[in-house]
Order: sequence, then C-alpha cells, then structure tokens
Amino acid sequence: MSGSVQVVTYNGTSGVADPGYSSDVSNLNVFYESGDFAWILTSSALVLLMIPGVGFFYSGLARRKSALSLIMLSMLSVAVVDFQWFFWGYSLAFSHTGSAYIGDLSNFGLMKTLAQPSVGSTKIPDLLFCLFQGMFAAITPALAIGAAVDRARILPCIVFIFVWSTIVYDPIAYWTWNANGWSFKLGGLDFAGGTPVHISSGAAALAFSVMLGKRTGYAKSAGLPYRPHNVTHIVLGTVFLWVGWFGFNGGSALASNLRAVMACIVTHLAASVGGITWCLLDYRLEKKWSVVGFCSGAIAGLVAITPASGYVTPWAAVIFGVVGGIGCNVATKLKFVMGADDALDIFAVHGIGGIIGNLLTGLFAADYIASLDGFSVIPGGWVNHNYIQLAYQIADSVAGFSYSFVLTCVILFLLNLIPGLSLRVSPEEEEIGVDDVQLGEFAYDYVELQRHTSDIPIHNDIERASSSKGSVPEKTAEAVILA
Repeated sequence: MSGSVQVVTYNGTSGVADPGYSSDVSNLNVFYESGDFAWILTSSALVLLMIPGVGFFYSGLARRKSALSLIMLSMLSVAVVDFQWFFWGYSLAFSHTGSAYIGDLSNFGLMKTLAQPSVGSTKIPDLLFCLFQGMFAAITPALAIGAAVDRARILPCIVFIFVWSTIVYDPIAYWTWNANGWSFKLGGLDFAGGTPVHISSGAAALAFSVMLGKRTGYAKSAGLPYRPHNVTHIVLGTVFLWVGWFGFNGGSALASNLRAVMACIVTHLAASVGGITWCLLDYRLEKKWSVVGFCSGAIAGLVAITPASGYVTPWAAVIFGVVGGIGCNVATKLKFVMGADDALDIFAVHGIGGIIGNLLTGLFAADYIASLDGFSVIPGGWVNHNYIQLAYQIADSVAGFSYSFVLTCVILFLLNLIPGLSLRVSPEEEEIGVDDVQLGEFAYDYVELQRHTSDIPIHNDIERASSSKGSVPEKTAEAVILA
C-alpha cells in the first residue's frame, strides 16, 4: 500500500523502450510506492552532494596553487556528465535492449524514458532510475580526474570527461548492472559500484598519471613531498562523502526496505572501522593521530564495502573495514614501485579498494541478506558454500580494471594529438599554478608563491608598531595571517 492508494501491477509494454502507458490507467503513479520514490529521490540528492565532497577532499590534499581547479573539475564533471547522460549515456548503460557489452540508442535523448519499470528494479520507473544512476555516472570521472592535479589543462579534461563516460563508464555499468550484460549473466555481484565506479576510476587515475607524466621536481624514491595544504577541506570532503554514501549504497536497494537499511548499517560500520585502522597504522610509525589518515581510512572502508553493501552482514563489514584500510594504506606505496605520480593516491584507495571489496564480496555475500528486500535471490558467496563466486568476482575486477586502464590511455593519447587539446600545462605555468594560469582565480584571497617566515622579523615589527601606536606594516600583517 502507498497511503490509501492500492499499488497496481504494471500491465504495459516491457522489455523494449516504451514510455510505460498502460491500458485503462491514466495515473502512472499507481504502479509504484510513494515511499520508494521518496527514498530514491533523496538518495539521488545525497550522491550529488558527494561530488563537491570529492572536490574538497582532493583540494585539501593538494597544494594551494591547485586547490580551486580540483573543486572546479568536480563541478564540471557534474555538468558535463549530466548532459552526456541525457544525450546518450543512460541509453548506452541502461536501455532495455542491447548486446552483452553495451546498450543501444533506443532511449536516446531520454525518449521513451518515463513510467515503464526500470532495468534496475521493478520498484521504480525508468525516469527515476535514470536520475539516480546519473549521479553515479557523474561522480566516477570526478574521482578519476583528481590525477590531473598540478599539471593538466582544463579544456582537455572537459573533453576527456565526456568521451571517457561514453567509452569507458557506460559499457562497464552496462555489463555489471544491466540484465543483458555479460558480467550480470555470469553471476558477478556488485551492489553499488565496486567495478563501474571505483575500479574504473582508480584505473583511469593511474592511466592519467602515466600519460601526463610526473610533476616538476618529482623524485622516484620520495615523490614530491609536501603537506596537504588544508586539512579542514579534507575533513569537510570526508563528511560530504560519508553522508552521501548512505544514498550511494542504501539507495542502490532501489526501494525503501530492510535491505536498504542493512546497506546503510554496513556502510557506516565499514567506514568507521576503516578510519580507525588507517589511523592506527599511521600512529605506529609517527606516534601522531593523523586526521588525514583517519579520513583516508574512512574513504577506504567506504570504497571496500560498496560492492558488498547489499549482500553482507554487519560482522562482515568489520572485516571489510579492516582489510580495506590496511590494503589501501599499503597500496599507497605502489606508485613508487610503478614510477607513477598518482599524487592523491586515487589508484590506491579506489582501484585497490574496489578490488578488495569485489573479492571479499565473493567470500562474504549471503543469500539471506540479499533477500531482505523480499524478492532478490542470489547463490551467495563462500559463506553459502558457493565457491565459484570468487572466480566471477575476479573476472569482473580484472575486466573492469584492464578495460578502463587501456581505453583511458588510448583516449588521452589521441586527445593530446589534437591541436588545442594538449593535456599538460607548460613547466612555467606549472610553477605558477593551475589556478592562476587556467582559472585566473584562487581558492584564497592571498596566495603566497613562497614562504620564508624566517626572513620577516614579525615580532620586532609588531613591537615597533605597538610602541608607536601605529598599525602593523602591510607585509607583516600578511605574514601574521599566514602563520
């Protein structure tokens, strides 16, 4: 029941693109529960909130001369992908007909996208499913594009986002979540985006780092050592992401039910355990309780639980948090082994974290958790003695990672050959900063190019100013503020 209105069984055209009009029914809302509508609409807004969260998280980790550009790229991802999703992205990923690899254009321009039960669930119509999944499509390139930090031009990044979403994200989303996709038919389990979102963005970030080359001053043994310029931004981004992940994973139940609640429970638990785990690992070395470490671990836990959130128990979520935190922490060292300047550790947290989550799903997926929605039936993982499930998870992970990495390299290589779309700023522009050169704006009113506080006699100037009852000299005031 939805209020006092009896839900009517859909009796219109199904299995092909169709707006969903049915015989003897004038009110198309009667096929669906208003509670399901409310939850998925709310979840869509929560996932949208995550995207500027990515921007703030990356901005805080970076240097101040690139801080604003990372927030801008996140917002550009929203705008570019929103148009791409309307234009043909949704149709390529979630059309009712298609091959084993990608959908067709039967929903091009969102035509015939209205009230027919969606590919994802009969509980919500195509139009609502389109809105919800469009947010997933928008956040994925936003995660990957952080690899452009300090050295990429904005225009090629805009073009890249559109092309990458079409050629890389849409096919992976199709084969993972569309009933016609090869991985879906094989039996791969991915509740909320381990492969389409995290593995694909982590592989793309690694490819972006390789194709762009190292930043000026990068050393193979130590990278480009600098402290995150704004830890408050990192915390703010983490809060946006953590809260938004309730819609990301909980909304992937595609209905308002017990399975959605369980997805929120295990998501929250894995994030908490992941944050504590990473924090303890850093304390072991530095004897400091790192805020950045806690935030990184929380994100690692959230990434790891994503593919499993609708399949596992709370006790398993603790394992996801611990293994995700440890695995992603150790993986941050891989960039030195590979010689890739992945400045924000996107590959380590999202690529490796997504793989860890996919593999653990093969072990801990439980049929009785999936059935909490009242209709889903899965064979489960190793806890249900379905040992082949791990092989399916490996196949899906390897396919998603290799496909994203190779295609991202090809896209970037070809873009760099097009006049006006060269990927990288000049060394001189890199030294000045992407914010100044590409945006002409800054994250802060005053941006120092270099700080030599020892050269400025702050205290003497203040004392002289106080004794003469005058104001503090302008340079000294700036130095005090920056200190």
